[in-house]
Amino acid sequence: MNSKNNITEGVIWKQILLFFFPILIGTFFQQLYNTVDAVVVGRFAGKEALSCVSGSSAQFVNFIVGFFTGLSAGSTVVISQFFGAKDEERLDTSLHTSYAFACIGGIIFGIIGIVFAPSILKVMDTPESLLAGSLLYLRIYFAGLIFVFVYNIGSSILRAIGDSKRPLYILMICCGINIILDVLFVCAFHLNVLGAAVATLLSQAVSSLLVTFLLMFRTPQLTLRLKDIRIDKGILTQILRIGFPSGIQSSMYNISNIIIQTALNAFGVNTVAAWGALGKIDSIIWMVYGAFAISITTFVGQNYGAGKYDRIRKGTAVTFAMCFASIGVITLLLVTFSGTLLSIFTTDKEVTDIGILMLNILARGYIAYTFVQIFAAVLQAEGTVLVPTLITLCGTCIFRIVWIKVIVPSGTLTQILSCYPLTWITCGILFIFYFTWKQKKILKG
Repeated sequence: MNSKNNITEGVIWKQILLFFFPILIGTFFQQLYNTVDAVVVGRFAGKEALSCVSGSSAQFVNFIVGFFTGLSAGSTVVISQFFGAKDEERLDTSLHTSYAFACIGGIIFGIIGIVFAPSILKVMDTPESLLAGSLLYLRIYFAGLIFVFVYNIGSSILRAIGDSKRPLYILMICCGINIILDVLFVCAFHLNVLGAAVATLLSQAVSSLLVTFLLMFRTPQLTLRLKDIRIDKGILTQILRIGFPSGIQSSMYNISNIIIQTALNAFGVNTVAAWGALGKIDSIIWMVYGAFAISITTFVGQNYGAGKYDRIRKGTAVTFAMCFASIGVITLLLVTFSGTLLSIFTTDKEVTDIGILMLNILARGYIAYTFVQIFAAVLQAEGTVLVPTLITLCGTCIFRIVWIKVIVPSGTLTQILSCYPLTWITCGILFIFYFTWKQKKILKG
């Protein structure tokens, strides 16, 4: 703990990029878990099977996993602040509390997912032809949810102390395992949706074991001891104070997306398949956003704990500029090559044409979300979460629900999807005003 900490002392832009790229590549490999499922299933089992792993089932998974990921963001902030402040005792307690939280959460949410999957699929008006396959995929996925939660919390802890490389190595290994098992189960054994689900579960199990091993035996700054994994009420309260609003925000995001998915289901299998394929392409934008958000959260969290406010100001400006430029370039590339990218997932021309239309609509608002993603991450790292959550809930989630249910209840595909760019732009404007005012109060020094 007495060695030099580059995040609080090194060249700002360099430290952010050194942290950013392993996270981005790691997120890419993490996304490959489901993307490979979609490619292999879509190519070798057909568009119905593709819809089973990428349609309603994906939205329900995102809802559950997103809620926990929001909650666990509190662990990242707390650990990064204690690490920056060199508070070894509370850092150790936070580590074991976070792990206990992940294990308990994985079991509880796994049971919830298995039990309520049939009802959720029906509420979402999942086409009858997709119900059995979607239910099979969901139940297998949720049976191994504890592995997902443990890996997510373990990798978040490593990143919170400045280690973004080893989570990347784990994901590369496990993604390779997932690809091999996908090809084996789906292409060779013709297990279709079942094969894709089992391949994902097994690869995620390996990732959770590897990150746990690293924290137990290969992380000098922290040592995970299985016998000490338990909940500390004080630390858990701190984690939930920061993480619960983020969890609610993520849930509302996904509830609004579920409502939109339900509306899209009414357009038939081709639209569902196109939306599922587009989700894999669209994820490139969110991978970049997520990597920048994690980078600035760790950077601000550690510097806030160390009391280095000037570095926070400079780091925020640098990260925002890099993120804004990156999203602009990626958006242009996605729109230009949309047809080619969609053809990776399906050979059905009607599905591809629908996907191109969808991407052109969403692309109108991608870059505006930079204000939301970066400013919210900075405020969260400083412990300010309530107002940013309310802005996002009202400006994005609630507006989408009102848009679908009240403004365009029987709308066209274009009308339904227009709520995305509209809400991103609205939220971005609100964050500009709030962040500018709040940062002056937080960083008085």
